[in-house]
Amino acid sequence: MELSDRELAALRLIAETFAPGDDHNVPSATELGSEQLLLTMLSREPRKKEIRGLRLILRLWDSRWFGRILHGSRTPFSALSHGGRERVLLGLAESWLAFRRHLFNSLRILVLVTYYVESDAEGSSPVWRAIGYAPPKLPEPVGSGAELPVTAINSDSVIDCDVVVVGAGAGGGAAAAALAAAGLHVVVMEAGEYHPDTDFDGTEKSGLQNLYAGSPQMTAEGQLSMLEGSGVGGGTVVNYTTCFRTPERVRDEWATLGAEQFGSEEYSDALDAVWARLSVNSEYHRAAPRDAFFERGLLRLGWHAGTTARNVVGCEMGSICGRCGMGCPLGAKQSTAKTWLADATAAGAKIISGARVRTITLENGKATGVVATVSADITLAVRARAVVVAAGAIQTPALLKRSGLGNPNIGRHLRMHPLAVVWGRANYDVPPWEGSMQSRYSDHHADLDGHGYGVLYETGPMTPGLAAAGVPWRGGRHHLASMTELRHLVPVAAIVRDRDSGEVRIGSDGHPTVHYKLSARDTTHLMTGLQGAAQILEAAGATKIIGPHHVGITYQPSNAGASSFFASRSRAAGAKPGALVMGSLHLMGSARMGNNRRSSALNPDGELWECQNIVVADASCFPTATGVNPMISVQAIARMNALRLAGKLT
Repeated sequence: MELSDRELAALRLIAETFAPGDDHNVPSATELGSEQLLLTMLSREPRKKEIRGLRLILRLWDSRWFGRILHGSRTPFSALSHGGRERVLLGLAESWLAFRRHLFNSLRILVLVTYYVESDAEGSSPVWRAIGYAPPKLPEPVGSGAELPVTAINSDSVIDCDVVVVGAGAGGGAAAAALAAAGLHVVVMEAGEYHPDTDFDGTEKSGLQNLYAGSPQMTAEGQLSMLEGSGVGGGTVVNYTTCFRTPERVRDEWATLGAEQFGSEEYSDALDAVWARLSVNSEYHRAAPRDAFFERGLLRLGWHAGTTARNVVGCEMGSICGRCGMGCPLGAKQSTAKTWLADATAAGAKIISGARVRTITLENGKATGVVATVSADITLAVRARAVVVAAGAIQTPALLKRSGLGNPNIGRHLRMHPLAVVWGRANYDVPPWEGSMQSRYSDHHADLDGHGYGVLYETGPMTPGLAAAGVPWRGGRHHLASMTELRHLVPVAAIVRDRDSGEVRIGSDGHPTVHYKLSARDTTHLMTGLQGAAQILEAAGATKIIGPHHVGITYQPSNAGASSFFASRSRAAGAKPGALVMGSLHLMGSARMGNNRRSSALNPDGELWECQNIVVADASCFPTATGVNPMISVQAIARMNALRLAGKLT
């Protein structure tokens, strides 16, 4: 992405304000050159409207007119002191206008993530040294197992098959394996690329660029930041290996919403098959330093503390493990790339990476295949008897809408498991980037309303870029000081099982936008979760508690009444878009299953009501949110729906 001189100058001013470094050994963002990485990351944004909007803001940013809008003064941003520029940004963060808060949050994430991710050719950074972070030392050789065969498309092509599967992630992999095992000729198309274990170096710079979706990264209102895996294996390559079966209460709820098989042996068998194929076990549960701190707090409170089952074999559970959100270089993570997709290709399936499916072709009310672009000038058409869509809860409804499918439930009922992190400062070393990805959890507040809706507590590995996005910004030097304490900070996430929903829409260019605002009752549960996370950290011995709100809500447990003050201030600050650091890792329900086309997009077989040879096989199918990490549920639904389809086709 190229900017004009005026736009680039404004971007550098903003970056210098967010990340000024210090007067000693820590360079500023421009001295580090991280704005170039920021531009590289932005070049992956396919929505031209978003890029045009950003460039317009940068062109106006340093003008007197825009200064009047930004901070009520005609003084250009560049003419302000550093403290004055910080006050402008904080004014955006604390504004009553949602647009201003959204702008602050977007700029904050862009600048801080790339600043803390950037490294030199030797894989080092003076910023890392200042915060006590070192990249992982990988053993030689890295990786394990045979690589998947991936087909290259070098010219316009037409391929015939029985079933084309769109998406090679959790759902697409499980569906492809079931269909291929039934003797069907399967073609799997994936928009991202294939990266074997040997490509994973444990760094955020390569991981974020190669293994995560470039867009959309934030909801349209600025309510949530989103992280989605991309590439062959999808989210299973980068997720935290946390395995939960679909809770019985959730299965019952789904069955009453019209898909009765969720309460039957059919779905239980699918869960068992997934559990076995992913080698899910409880052997690799040694608590990381952050998990041990978290568990201590839970036990002192007398709250539930559970051990997490994980889909790993040969996991190191040390300094390497905590970085495998950027891909597991040891090959211990049993992703779909190492399991279901390996099974599918062994049974004759073909995988095509870098293929962006634009539309499903329809004739006389039936799907006849898909059309994709493999590069700017190569078109690939796949003709098939059936289409399985497993592109994820954002891209699946977008594809269905682009293809002219009109059920109004396509894109609706989106659940996101919104989460916010409370940080606690330990008085000893607890580097949050080391140890098992996730080995402990608590469901103490999982049912806050008597209907199974509430909060799940977990910790998670925090490498510098992810941590920088999660630590509230109250000024450049203040944020750097917080990051220099990162080795002592324990993150506890409050993950809400959202009862209310959002929506995926598409623009005139066909690209999706995610619309989501946390409802009043889900906000109430989130606030209970923030208070609960603070209680856990305080009970564990934290000397300081840092909340996620941009207004900066912190307290020291040694001060009388501080905990109650934290809770009341957090509730007063609320959860309106842009008010606090909030994210989503679990996207679900945007093409949900049911027994009524007026309230669901899919019938109980996972087929579209209006076109019954299109089957959805990913988290879009979920009738409601699971309330737990959804990977096992995704693959079980995908397998079940694929087996039903195979029965019809064979």
